[in-house]
Amino acid sequence: MKKPITITNILSNVLMMTFSLLTIIPLAWMILSAFKPHAHIVRHPLQPPMTWYMDNFILAWTQGHLGIYFVNSIVYSMTATVFTVLFALSSGYALSKFHYKSSRIISMFYMLGLLITVHSVIIPLFIMETNLGLANTRLGVILPYIAFGLPFQVFLSTTYIKGIPDAMQESAIIDGATFQEVFLKIIIPVATPIISTMFIYTFLGNWNEFILVLTLTSDLTVRSLPVGINSFAGGMSRDYGLQFAALVIGTVPMIIFYLIFKDKIAQGFASGAVKE
Repeated sequence: MKKPITITNILSNVLMMTFSLLTIIPLAWMILSAFKPHAHIVRHPLQPPMTWYMDNFILAWTQGHLGIYFVNSIVYSMTATVFTVLFALSSGYALSKFHYKSSRIISMFYMLGLLITVHSVIIPLFIMETNLGLANTRLGVILPYIAFGLPFQVFLSTTYIKGIPDAMQESAIIDGATFQEVFLKIIIPVATPIISTMFIYTFLGNWNEFILVLTLTSDLTVRSLPVGINSFAGGMSRDYGLQFAALVIGTVPMIIFYLIFKDKIAQGFASGAVKE
């Protein structure tokens, strides 16, 4: 039996279609403009490309050093994501299954980390890294990535692991398993849905991060792709074709990444929502 069409359903569909168009149309215009020379963009900004002009991508990749920035973004995002997820899972396991008196205090400090923004600590962080010799280094970028990513990921992992029955751990310990074996052979396999969500969410956040790299680095050899793309708004600002090509290089990989793993993200958040 079909559900009756109501005004609420119609308004909901119109709202979703409007939101989708407002998202898709600028994205499609950006991609099409990347294949047009600068003069064509200025004269006919809304016209699709007459021919597929590939020089924008070649020049952006070589003259704009996007190849170096792209590799740096991969290194930063992958390294920081792996360590963030590993530390968050370990902390979540300890906070949810080991009932120390200090567990609640430690959890409170993690939750307070959710209230601290990058902008509020960027100046003291820069001074501290300069004094420690970490400024303008890859390690000086990766460590803040991990620190700022941990609070939310610890929250996700703790919430999920709490829902894993204690009987599974107790049975394994009775059979002679150590806590490390319980973590590796029980907790991690059971928590696979939330692990995939944590990994994807953290990776996307690290990939798109801008202010930390802009502040903590000055050498182009250690800067990331978002900062490299921002440089096209300076000296290369007169060539819109290069700007659009740089934006496509930075945006399309993440769109593809999200389309591939979007089901994992939904599955992970749904699984975490039903755990108590």
